[in-house]
Amino acid sequence: MTLLAAATTVVVPTQSTQQAIGYPSLFLLVLIGALVPVIPTGALVSSAAVVAFHQTAPFSMALVFVTASTAAFLGDATLYWLGRRGMKSKNGSRWLEAIRSRAPEDRLAQAQEKLAAHGVAVLVLSRLVPAGRLPVMLACLLAKWPMRRFARGNLPACLAWAVTYQLIGILGGSLFSEPWEGVVAAVALTLVISVAPTVWKRVRPAR
Repeated sequence: MTLLAAATTVVVPTQSTQQAIGYPSLFLLVLIGALVPVIPTGALVSSAAVVAFHQTAPFSMALVFVTASTAAFLGDATLYWLGRRGMKSKNGSRWLEAIRSRAPEDRLAQAQEKLAAHGVAVLVLSRLVPAGRLPVMLACLLAKWPMRRFARGNLPACLAWAVTYQLIGILGGSLFSEPWEGVVAAVALTLVISVAPTVWKRVRPAR
């Protein structure tokens, strides 16, 4: 029994070890996901919130919130800065082209109209709407918003985004006793939220 207990202690990482690995990984993945929007960062935050919900370590939920919101803010700020450099360059940049490629003309036109009418509030809401961040960011670039103005609006946007997906994770974690079940539920819910607007747009014309 002693050998088995020792082996279990070695194999199963402690909560402190999980945190030492998990929070830097979450930060890095959310940061990369903000720069290269192919990583489902919302699902990552929800999954991390599920794990933190089942942990006994203090401030786990707060650390998930701070890590996710900080990484999202820095990623958005970096991408906007790179986009501004592309706008000033004669040949543009691959970062600016990446933003343009993910901002269809109709979504961009809507973003420009709403940005002109409501200003920073649209930037805050854009992070909560699936596929809404990049069209609004491009609208800010075309409107020649300075970096400071974009950062002021993007800070509450990232905070609201982190809270929203963390609440989804808490909901998933509270419904199931096992963390992995909560992670599956949280990921499924975030994916449903992400694809719902696209499905609705396709169904609505048919009606």
